[in-house]
Amino acid sequence: MNVRLLLCILGLVALSLTSARAQIASVASPTGPVPAGPYVVVDVATGEALLDRNAGAPWYPASLTKIMTIYIVFEELKAGRLQLASTLPFSENARKKPASHLGLAPGQAITVEQGIQALVARSANDVATAFGEQISGSEPAFAQRMTDTAKRLGMTATIFRNANGWPDPEQVTTARDMAILALAIIKDFPEYYGYFRTKEFMLGKQRIGPGVKFLDLYSPYADGLKTGFICASGFNIVGSAVRDGRRLVAVAFGFRRSDLRDEALVRLFDEAYALKTGGSRQKIWQTKNSGGAPTTVFPYAECNPMRYDYPGDAVWLGTFGDWRSAKSAFDAGQARLMAMGVAHAGKEWILPVASNQVTKQAAIIADLQPEAAQKLCAEYQARKSFCVVKKSSEIAAPFSGFWR
Repeated sequence: MNVRLLLCILGLVALSLTSARAQIASVASPTGPVPAGPYVVVDVATGEALLDRNAGAPWYPASLTKIMTIYIVFEELKAGRLQLASTLPFSENARKKPASHLGLAPGQAITVEQGIQALVARSANDVATAFGEQISGSEPAFAQRMTDTAKRLGMTATIFRNANGWPDPEQVTTARDMAILALAIIKDFPEYYGYFRTKEFMLGKQRIGPGVKFLDLYSPYADGLKTGFICASGFNIVGSAVRDGRRLVAVAFGFRRSDLRDEALVRLFDEAYALKTGGSRQKIWQTKNSGGAPTTVFPYAECNPMRYDYPGDAVWLGTFGDWRSAKSAFDAGQARLMAMGVAHAGKEWILPVASNQVTKQAAIIADLQPEAAQKLCAEYQARKSFCVVKKSSEIAAPFSGFWR
């Protein structure tokens, strides 16, 4: 009997490991196949699942959690228990939440509208906690309301343990469930949905952003929603787009780089829009959740959210006092590459570089062919402008070699 039990347990473990490995597979992107987790694309009008792979497989939601946080904030606004101009105070518990955050001190406050904008444009963990405490009295009580709301919406495999998506092994969802949440946000709160297009806003003299890059990458069709990252989940995204009068929602999990996540989502949208359907495909709520344990994309001991693993060379164009200046330098460098006839213009990589409690932003064009990197820097240096070619092995946290 004990031998049979042991064999049964070993079989279940092997099945679980096989299932977890099956959740990661290659998907197409404009730059070639990339490994990714589950995904699904849904027609909002019909509920059809147009494209999907392992949409019911469990996953860690990371900051996609904040979509549910915002859903409940919208409920409170619609019920009149909150107003956009209401005060959102910060507690010591909220202040202690790690980045990304606004970093407000206990007793300081913002408006509810600024809080919503901060959740979208900066994915601020302290703001999510402040909302939970304001609405439910404590973050655990708010997390229970989030879970109860998920069940009411039909998100049968989703459990929340906090308001911001910070790592918790019990906080799980599926691509199916996140698609259902996105549909609910769009249908239940059309008057507030526009906040998911927030790219940046001013908080006093501080510019908060830059928001979800997918909005620019799939312009003019993309119209909002949210990204998320923790080590265990990799880079996740929920995106919405309207094209030729037709709205689709897509969910994609488990990418090892944010740019690949965004590029792959564009490809999924293009593929889904090309499909001709008569409303006969399986509906998203008919898709089954499979259960089991989520895949871990990055083991925590190996994880760094600022991973540089591009194969090509990089060009460092300088280090600047703010993100906007660094982005302008990057854009100027990309323009020069295009003028030089370089077909593969590289990737955006803006690195935070800190020294003596001061943080600057290094502007880097990554993943260039070595000859293109050398040619660009030679042109900059001929004009007596700063430019240095870097190898991928030189770009590692805490990036102190990029201070200037």
